[in-house]
Amino acid sequence: MAANIAVALVALLHLYFLVLEMFFWDKPLGLRSFGLTPEFAKASKVLAANQGLYNGFLAAGLVWGIYLGAAGNPVKLFFLGCVVAAGLFGALTASRKILWLQAFPGVVAIALVATS
Repeated sequence: MAANIAVALVALLHLYFLVLEMFFWDKPLGLRSFGLTPEFAKASKVLAANQGLYNGFLAAGLVWGIYLGAAGNPVKLFFLGCVVAAGLFGALTASRKILWLQAFPGVVAIALVATS
């Protein structure tokens, strides 16, 4: 139960990232969340939407794993591994904050799924 709650929370985080990146990137919430200038947000809006879509795929994979029950643990672990890899890459290339917002919850969820 704790593992599925953790996986669901990671999925919800990625749905939130999808919404921020696809729909609010150049709006006040997105500008504030990502520390962007309006000019940069306008110029990078299409790239951000693409990134948001990928976050949606991560969320969909995690939800799929939950839907499959115990048989979905390999699916959950795969998508959580992708979450952690994306979080580590983001922390190295964009902002260390991503390590705590994305990678750390993924690692916690992996540990819970692996021990369930």
